[in-house]
Amino acid sequence: MSDDSPAVLDAGPSDGVDPDAFVRAAMRWHFAPETGSRYWLDRAARLPFDPRRDVKGVADLALFPALTDDLREVPVADLVPRGYGSGVRVLDVFDSGGTTGAPKRVIQLADWARHSTEQVDRRLRAHGVPTGRPWLTVAPTGPHLVGDVLQRAAAALGGPALGVDMDPRWVRKLIAAGRSDEAEAYTDHLVEQCRRILLTQDIGVLAATTPLLERLAREDDLLERINGSVEAIVWGGTHMDPDTRHLLATEVFPEVPLIGMYGNTMMLTALLERPGSGAAEPCVFDPVSPYVFLSVVDPGTGERVGVGERGQVVVSHVSKSMLIPNNAERDTAVRVRPAGGQAGDAVADVAPVPVVRGETVIEGVY
Repeated sequence: MSDDSPAVLDAGPSDGVDPDAFVRAAMRWHFAPETGSRYWLDRAARLPFDPRRDVKGVADLALFPALTDDLREVPVADLVPRGYGSGVRVLDVFDSGGTTGAPKRVIQLADWARHSTEQVDRRLRAHGVPTGRPWLTVAPTGPHLVGDVLQRAAAALGGPALGVDMDPRWVRKLIAAGRSDEAEAYTDHLVEQCRRILLTQDIGVLAATTPLLERLAREDDLLERINGSVEAIVWGGTHMDPDTRHLLATEVFPEVPLIGMYGNTMMLTALLERPGSGAAEPCVFDPVSPYVFLSVVDPGTGERVGVGERGQVVVSHVSKSMLIPNNAERDTAVRVRPAGGQAGDAVADVAPVPVVRGETVIEGVY
C-alpha cells in the first residue's frame, strides 16, 4: 500500500506502508474539519504553515513548533479525532509522569493499542522471548504508559502477567526533599513484593527498571531464582549506561538475555532494542515506521547531528488517533542509521539530560 488515501491510516506495522505517504494522509485526516480533533483544528489557525499543503513527508514534521506543553491542560475529549464518530471509546488516558512540570496527557484508542501491541510483540519474538510463560512486571501503572505496554505484551505472548506497581513520582519527591531513607524503604517494599512472586511462581519473563534490577541483584535468594528460572529480562523506564549493561549481562545475569526497551508517553508505545547486539556493543533502538519517527539534533541549533554523534532526541508520533509532532524529549542519544525499512534515525546509548528548565532530573526507581 503506497498511496496516501485515508485508508492507509488503518495499516498495521507489518503492511509495508510508505512513511511519507502515511504522513501526508495523516495531515489530511487531522486537519480536515470533518475528521480532525478539536485541538488540532483550533491549533491549525495559529501554525505558520498549512500542514495539508506543506507537510509532504516525514522530514517536514520538523515544521511544527513545540506544542506538547498544550497537552498539560487541553481537555482529553478535545484530542479525539471527529472522524471516529460519536460512539468511539477512549481506552486509556496516559500522562507523561510530571518529571519536568505538570503532566502532559495523551489518549489511546483501540486501533492504536492494537498496532502498538503488534509491533512490540513482533520485536520481542525476534529476541526469542518465550511464549506462554508467566511474566512479572515491576513498573508504573495507572496513568503511566509503560505498565500498559508490558501487560499487553505479556498477553500477546500468551503468558499471565503478574505485576508489582510502583510510584516513581513519589520516590522522586522523596529524593528531592532529601528523604532518601524513605525512598530506600519504599524500594525495600517493592523488593519484598517481588520476592513473594519470584519465590512462589514460575516466572519466565521479568520486566523491570534498571534501578530495580540492580536492587534485586543484591538479594542472594532472588539472584539465584532469577538466574535459575527466568528466561528473559526486559529492562526499561530509565537509561542503562554501557558499563552497567555489560556488568548485568556478563556477571550478574549471565544466563538470562537482557532486552532493552525505550519508550515514553509522547511515543505512545515502546521501542525494543535491535536484536543481535552483544553486551559490549551499543544498545540500539530503531524507530517504528510509519508511526514513530526519531531524530537526533543539536539542542542549540535544531540541526541533525552526524551519524555517531550525540544530540537531543526528538520524537514524532503519527497515527490515525493521535498526532504528536516534533517533540523534544529530555533524552540525549547517539545517532545511528536505522534498520532497513525504517524512516528517521535510530538511537544508541540513551541517557537523560541532567537538567531541564533549571530543574535537576531525578530518576529514582524509574
